[in-house]
Amino acid sequence: MVSASSSKSRPGLLDGLDPEQRAAAAAPRGPVCVLAGAGTGKTRTITHRIAHLVGAGHVAAGQVLAVTYTARAAGEMRTRLRGLGIEAAQALTFHAAARRQLRYFWPRIVGDRPWDLLDNKFRYVGQAAQKVGLGTETEVLRDLASEIEWAKASLVTPDDYPLIAARTQRDTPAAVTQVAEVYRNYEKLKNAAQVLDFDDLLLHTTAALEEHGAVAEEFHDRYRCFVVDEYQDVTPLQQRLLDAWLGGRDDLTVVGDANQTIYSYNGASPRPLLEFTRRFPEATVVRLERDYRSTPQVVALANQVIGAARGRPAGSRLKLIGQRPAGPEPRFAEYDDEVVEAQAVARRIRELIDGGVAASEISVLYRVNAQSEAYEQALSEVNVPYLVRGGERFFARKEVRQAIIALRTASGGNAEGDLVTIVRRVLAPVGLTEQPPAGGGAAKERWDALLSLVELAEELAATVSDADLSRYVNELDQRAAAQHPPTVEGVTLASLHAAKGLEWDAVFLVGLAEGTVPIQHADGDDAAIEEERRLFYVGVTRAREHLGLSWALSRKPGGRRNRRRSRFLYGLVPEDHPAARAAAASRSTQKPTGTKTRCRVCGSPLVETMDIKLSRCAKCPSNVDEDLLARLKAWRVERSRELKVPTFVVFTDATLVAIAEQRPTDDGALVSISGIGATKLERFGAEVLEVIRRSAVS
Repeated sequence: MVSASSSKSRPGLLDGLDPEQRAAAAAPRGPVCVLAGAGTGKTRTITHRIAHLVGAGHVAAGQVLAVTYTARAAGEMRTRLRGLGIEAAQALTFHAAARRQLRYFWPRIVGDRPWDLLDNKFRYVGQAAQKVGLGTETEVLRDLASEIEWAKASLVTPDDYPLIAARTQRDTPAAVTQVAEVYRNYEKLKNAAQVLDFDDLLLHTTAALEEHGAVAEEFHDRYRCFVVDEYQDVTPLQQRLLDAWLGGRDDLTVVGDANQTIYSYNGASPRPLLEFTRRFPEATVVRLERDYRSTPQVVALANQVIGAARGRPAGSRLKLIGQRPAGPEPRFAEYDDEVVEAQAVARRIRELIDGGVAASEISVLYRVNAQSEAYEQALSEVNVPYLVRGGERFFARKEVRQAIIALRTASGGNAEGDLVTIVRRVLAPVGLTEQPPAGGGAAKERWDALLSLVELAEELAATVSDADLSRYVNELDQRAAAQHPPTVEGVTLASLHAAKGLEWDAVFLVGLAEGTVPIQHADGDDAAIEEERRLFYVGVTRAREHLGLSWALSRKPGGRRNRRRSRFLYGLVPEDHPAARAAAASRSTQKPTGTKTRCRVCGSPLVETMDIKLSRCAKCPSNVDEDLLARLKAWRVERSRELKVPTFVVFTDATLVAIAEQRPTDDGALVSISGIGATKLERFGAEVLEVIRRSAVS
């Protein structure tokens, strides 16, 4: 190994980086923590760091393992590394890396054939639930599966689950003892069938390294340098696997932004990022705050959003500094109902496309997937193509499968010409014509998918000088395995969670009403509200130039216009905007800021979230109507099944207890209970009041 003092990386490699990026890329071997704000070039920075370490002789490319959160991000990292001449470095997700390692070491640690990987765990969760006497409806199984995933990601065993779930106040899909038994039965059934779920990939790989010295020795000799992207979203299980990979060494670079922690419900935590220097006191720490993605107008709004967050730890206080030329101011809009909102957004998108913005550079982002339907309809009406992120996978499409077969067949021959010409020629019989088909619809979608394969060939030819058809087919195979599709023309419809790591020229954040952003079941939980704020911040920072923010006063045409815009928008909408004046009038009828909620029993000021929700001190006696509470819970189960949502989405347990204690008799009394806003009142108010009335007369 060449020492740092006697070697230098490739001349000019770091010339295009700004001072902070260069400091991170050129930092000496050992622990490095890069606190990177949105749009600050973190992928560019860490790929240049890898190239610098390899070029300076600190590590061989094949000894580098870089892991990130999504297959798409890993694919982007591989593409960047290839452009820097680094071919052998591994860039994968945690699960993909663990799967490779487990497949390699399995014969040595188990001895028989590798166990199959489950694509869907519902079958085994359903059998486990039946044994406990729980329902097997799809929504019930989904909730149980999610809870098992959280437990495994959090390193919680079935035996420990009841205590830890109670301690962390988990909103569980059934009694904690029942969930624990489902979890235990699920593991037994899965092991008997000799299959693994995705969390098992991490658990078994960790065990192989921790419990088998020869396996650990071989792995530690193979990999010497580790890079972890999106470190703010690491789970306890991922952190334990990372520790096993390191084996006590410290050649580790982590990159993250605590302001973008949005997966706490999956067990993720920014704690390892925020405590990195406590673990590695000698670590180099670099802050990236120059935003190259967004205009100063978008950056200013993003800083306002996150600047209002409460309890921000020191390591999360990054303030973005816009580096791009000025652009248009963000647009705010209030509409009568969600249908009108979707139609207005679609018209604006049509204007942008007609003005030269590519459809693939536009997105509509919402909080829950069910909101996409209105935008699919509205975009179709103005003839704008769209893609629903999370819908049919690109590599599973019939025309794409046919194209790859044709390309693989052609790669075995002696095709003449440059790569792009060959690809176009091979795809012509599959359906790629010189001009797109008239109109839109399925034919245009198929053509766009084939064209994206040509554009991928153009990208490969531009970055690899000797790229041929065999190399191109290999690239397609790698992308298919990693689910890293090329860009297809069309407006992206996606949830805010699914938009993490992506960016567009124009972004429309829609449905920004209380009860949706923040989501209703987060109300009353300060930590959950702050995560919702960070999710909103992630949405804002996806926009490069055009940013639209909108909300509707009613869900349906002709409905009661009693919804309020999201609390996160207060202070953002310009004072001269019509919606700002309407909001000011609304706020004048509300409780003045700073007025303390007081206990309805003893009159003491209330501070704790749960006390405020119940409107009484914890020490004051509860006067809950047990019969009413039982009726409310039965009604909630029925409604959640009808809506196919978890029970807490209807109302949380705490809200039902508050209702059963206070027994409201009209809309005003009902909406005064914390956790019941305009959306809940419109959707469930009449039904809840009827349950209360029937309980009173029975």
